[in-house]
Amino acid sequence: MARKLGRTTDNRMALLRNLASDLIIHERIETTEAKAKELKSVVDKMITLGKRGDLHARRQAAAFLYNKQADEETSVLQKLFDDVAKRYEERQGGYTRVLKLGERQGDGAKMAIIELV
Repeated sequence: MARKLGRTTDNRMALLRNLASDLIIHERIETTEAKAKELKSVVDKMITLGKRGDLHARRQAAAFLYNKQADEETSVLQKLFDDVAKRYEERQGGYTRVLKLGERQGDGAKMAIIELV
């Protein structure tokens, strides 16, 4: 069963879409441990779509990810399909790594870094 993260379904999906888009752009983000563990499966699925590389996979990824700009000339989808997916051509899954950091100062939430391997 998936984690609910204390949110409604729509809010949770928006959070995961946003975090997935940011992780593809920055390749390393710091978030709570529970969010990082949920995000891991989502990003792995997006990279698998990127490795497939056909039009249907591109449209499925576009339906999920936010249309953010990675830099001036490339979008999240372009970076996913052109850069990130090419890097993992030979790898059969396990594209992300979750590193535990400890507790956040303010509220004691367990923090983690999630990054592309």
